[in-house]
Amino acid sequence: MIAEKTLIRSPAFEKKLNNHAFIDSYLEDMKEIIGKLSRERIDRIVELLFSAWKEGRTIFVMGNGGSASTATHFACDLAKCTIVEGKKRFRVICLNDNIPLMSALVNDNGFDNLFSEQLKNLMQEKDYLVAFSVHGGSGKDKAGLWSQNLLKAMLVAKEEYQATLIGFSGFDGGAMKDVADECLVIPANSTPQVESFHLAMEHLITNCLRKKIEEYE
Repeated sequence: MIAEKTLIRSPAFEKKLNNHAFIDSYLEDMKEIIGKLSRERIDRIVELLFSAWKEGRTIFVMGNGGSASTATHFACDLAKCTIVEGKKRFRVICLNDNIPLMSALVNDNGFDNLFSEQLKNLMQEKDYLVAFSVHGGSGKDKAGLWSQNLLKAMLVAKEEYQATLIGFSGFDGGAMKDVADECLVIPANSTPQVESFHLAMEHLITNCLRKKIEEYE
């Protein structure tokens, strides 16, 4: 009979096991979130943006921090990845891409007015405004309440331009879920997960829109 040997595991091996546990937990959370996502709300957002395309409306997109990069990505994909030969194209502008203008507006008008001031230059009646925010305006840090510039822009767009408002948020949805005409709240209390799913949703929506444009007579 061969005696059972005691395994001596190095610190590097233990670290690898811990990494695997974290990876498994993170991916399991993603699977759970996918199961809880509202397919109906995603569908309604697709249809709203398809209406914007059919009507030739301009879609404005905005976000802060990581959500700013998602807003830029969404504007890029709407403008480029939905192109179908012989069909008109999306009119889309991201409000967090002009850094000199943004810094001038913040310097002179304050952070809360960053996006609403740009809309006053560009927005026409019945245009669309899309906002990405992890917390949807709830919560605060050293600078005060989060994402108030997004909420102010949404209110200005609705009150002054009768715009259609679309929100993407997470956690409890914050004020954004009540202000927006449609708001997809990612069912997660994790900033990395919410931001990851916002990006996944913009890819899903963009590709669905391209398919609809291809089939549109």
